[in-house]
Amino acid sequence: MSTDPNSILLNGKQLSPADISRLNLETSVHPSVPEWEKELYSFLNEWFSDSNFILAQTSGSTGEPKPIELSKPFMQCSAERTIEYFGLQKGNRLLLSLPCRYIAGKMMVVRAIVGQMNLITVDPSSEFEFLADESFDFGALVPNQVFKLLEQTSGKERLQNIRNLLIGGSAISLELEAQISRLSSRVVSTYGMTETASHIAIRELSGERRSDYYHCLNGISISLNEEGCLQIHLPEFNLHLQTNDLAELQSPTSFRMLGRADSVIISGGIKYSPELIEKKIASLIRQPYVISAVPDEKLGEKLVLVIQGEPFDAQLLEQNLCTLLSPFELPKMIVFRSKLEVTTSGKWRRDEIKKLL
Repeated sequence: MSTDPNSILLNGKQLSPADISRLNLETSVHPSVPEWEKELYSFLNEWFSDSNFILAQTSGSTGEPKPIELSKPFMQCSAERTIEYFGLQKGNRLLLSLPCRYIAGKMMVVRAIVGQMNLITVDPSSEFEFLADESFDFGALVPNQVFKLLEQTSGKERLQNIRNLLIGGSAISLELEAQISRLSSRVVSTYGMTETASHIAIRELSGERRSDYYHCLNGISISLNEEGCLQIHLPEFNLHLQTNDLAELQSPTSFRMLGRADSVIISGGIKYSPELIEKKIASLIRQPYVISAVPDEKLGEKLVLVIQGEPFDAQLLEQNLCTLLSPFELPKMIVFRSKLEVTTSGKWRRDEIKKLL
């Protein structure tokens, strides 16, 4: 792929490394510049530096966030796969509405540079009113941003002004997925992590190609280890990348997610994936919630539904849970907490929640 590694088209302006260096210095010391904008110029300055590596940070969903090094050629390969998969072209408009603190935001910037596309930036906390008058060829949002948009008048029409939309970062509820399925634009869920420089697989959420299965990008394959956890095989790696994600394989390049091995709850000798139970009951609960467990003399652990927010009479909820869950999946307790622990990227800190209980 022909690229110009020495500049970026940012909000319609071609910026050289010297321009980026100046803007990074100016924004870093200016108190009125928002943090997301400082992070953008800081990352761009890092990308155009002489170093062959980028420092990235894991999300912290399986422990404390930690810094890792990613090579620039590896990140460029990831960008090229995405550009090829979605058929993006030079001059296309890319929407950056995620912070560059994490890999998802960083990779949107890299795709714009590699594909010589126009990167349009916006505050991640935006209400996205501009989508009423502007269209984009490619963009990425987290589920909460999509949910807020769809709650707005004309939110559906605005969202459809992003021709190819990636949704990632956290789980998508069944209710949100049902709304997304009715959009006329192409919307996909992504699977990946910091270590793989963003997504390695795509699941279609809208249109005729809707599926429960993720399909790997070109050149990538997957397998399972003895515990049923996903192994990722990238041409750039000599060895496979082992994950803690439980999966069901359809083929060497397609799979369905079942949950995380380190969040599995064993109750009465049966293994339960809290993520799958949470998805089943998404239509019943408006407040944030999580399936966890507490010790039990007979069962070892017993399932607990933890709801964040003010307590309410849960009798009707208990009745409705019976219609969606098998008897063994039913939580033995429903508890309320004013605040539940999440990572900086919005994922549940399940170990901390379990300790709290």
